[in-house]
Amino acid sequence: MADNKLAQHFAVYSEWRKALVDTICDYRSWLNEQELNDAQVDQRIQQLLERLREDKLNVAFVAEFSRGKSELINAIFFAGYGTRLLPSSAGRTTMCPTELLYDKTKPTSIMMLPIETRLSDATTSEYKRYPEEWKTVTFDVDSNESMVDAFKEVSNTKSVSVQEAEKYGLFDPNSADDALGLNKDGTIDVPCWRYAVINFPHPLLEQGLVILDTPGLNAIGTEPELTLNMLPNAHAVLFILAADTGVTKSEIDVWRQYISGTRWKQKGRLAVLNKIDGLWDELKSETEIQKELTKQIKTSAELLGLDIHQIFPVSAQKGLLAKVNNDPALLVKSRVLELEKALSEELIPSKKEIVRDNTQNEIEDLIANSQIILEARFSGINDQLVELRGLRGKNEDVVEHMMNKVKVDKENFEKGLQRFQALRSIFSQHTNRLFTLLGMESLKSHVHKTRETMIDANFTKTIRGAMDNFFSELKSRLISSDTQIDEIKRMMDVMYEKFSKEHGLRKSEPPVFSTLRYQKELSKLERAYKEQFNTAFNMIANEKMTLTSKFFETLASRVIHVFEVANRDIENWLKAVIAPMESQVREHQLQLRRRLESIKRIYKATDTLEDRISELEVIEKSIQAQLEDLKVLRMHMKNALAFEPAAEVIAA
Repeated sequence: MADNKLAQHFAVYSEWRKALVDTICDYRSWLNEQELNDAQVDQRIQQLLERLREDKLNVAFVAEFSRGKSELINAIFFAGYGTRLLPSSAGRTTMCPTELLYDKTKPTSIMMLPIETRLSDATTSEYKRYPEEWKTVTFDVDSNESMVDAFKEVSNTKSVSVQEAEKYGLFDPNSADDALGLNKDGTIDVPCWRYAVINFPHPLLEQGLVILDTPGLNAIGTEPELTLNMLPNAHAVLFILAADTGVTKSEIDVWRQYISGTRWKQKGRLAVLNKIDGLWDELKSETEIQKELTKQIKTSAELLGLDIHQIFPVSAQKGLLAKVNNDPALLVKSRVLELEKALSEELIPSKKEIVRDNTQNEIEDLIANSQIILEARFSGINDQLVELRGLRGKNEDVVEHMMNKVKVDKENFEKGLQRFQALRSIFSQHTNRLFTLLGMESLKSHVHKTRETMIDANFTKTIRGAMDNFFSELKSRLISSDTQIDEIKRMMDVMYEKFSKEHGLRKSEPPVFSTLRYQKELSKLERAYKEQFNTAFNMIANEKMTLTSKFFETLASRVIHVFEVANRDIENWLKAVIAPMESQVREHQLQLRRRLESIKRIYKATDTLEDRISELEVIEKSIQAQLEDLKVLRMHMKNALAFEPAAEVIAA
């Protein structure tokens, strides 16, 4: 039986990430042993390690009802349990967005957010901070029966009045489709839950995979968090269609509005033509069946604007059956392995590339700073040795003259230190201005003000104006932030140049930084708002309260997240700008003190000249050894950052 290629590639990726974490930990330990670490450097390393350890790979499954979405998840990820883990039957089974992940700090369980929470303004992300609001059901991972029973909880429904369903945003009185869903007694069935999180130790989930199982297409529009947060941030989105019907009009609309690359990114967007076993007809030849399938693939690709290689015909049900019964021939015929291969080859390398690039820049900067400090130490020891060797055979007057010279150097440097302190003060002023523009308090105040304007508005035009002003103000803040960032960089360039000329400190190039990526994120969110609400039809079709309480809250939550990331990144950049100079200034000051101390001790005859020279030569050799160690560590880091699939995966 062929193994799951996605599982193999993901296991290799996880091993690569773990090896990278281990190498960074080795570097950190070495810094501590050599007394080269400080609070700022250690904090940067800690943040880097946390980012790597918390790294997730998000795969979202989107489909209309009865497309076999849950069955496909079972076939790809959970066939090893020998049963149908997620509920999968005729009709609608996924009633609410369901996240499958593993967090070892939490019990094996399903957490479900009651549908009643849709009446509040809070997003599901915000509710995740309050576990007491969720219903928790635990289950036994060693019992398939226990897991299956627990997972069925997610698909529970209840009958409510039409008025209540309208309040939840789950019934539209103008929709003929919604009217068909009415029960005989005038009630309507709605999901019991707004969102579910299944936490259990599946091998792939343990390694950082997160699976998002979404309900039918109509639910995507009613839960803005899906459209503004989860789907755009998924590393892969699998759009499941039926092989017999192909792409329907509602599917084209959802694909274009929420999934395809017009608003977000095209990479990692795949379409799956499921239930190809429905085309298997004993009265037709294999050639005829394949011809029919090829035609459906081509039509679907054209309608979705994809390459035909991004359309995958499969039979999820036969794939699951083949894996459970260990039937290689049926597994090949189901073509599930082809989809797994595409996922592993497209998804994992692109994810690895992002992680590697982000880690590489930070690591190179940290190692370069370590090298600057060691080279400064080596240079300082070397200067002392040159001075002391020059004192061989010289009289007391020469030693005294040398001591006075070092004193003058020290005094001059201390004057330079005063300038450095003044620079620190100006640097702090610029930093404060920067964080005033990007500060979370002022942002939250701006969000609150916009919300109030929209709630008080009587006209569509006022609501639209409030939203336009909201984005305009945020973009203006980011552009002004870039001006502050440029000023800080220019100021640091001048200071580095000055200290390099006057005191021989190594000139370091402050890293470049721009807020362009955050501006792009805001533009995407603004585009999403305009697509969804900036037409007269949509503004009429969506009640004002729905717009303000649901869509705006989710939008604001995403904007706040963008600004939180911007604040964190800018904080790290500011440290990277000032830290090398602080380290060099500290090191230079220390070397001057040591030089003066050396000559004083020789002048007062507390040390012989030769003893001191020998002592410094030992220190010099020790620093040379540290530089060699650093070279080896840099090579280990380079090897750890490289990513080549293991031979067994390639063979598989």
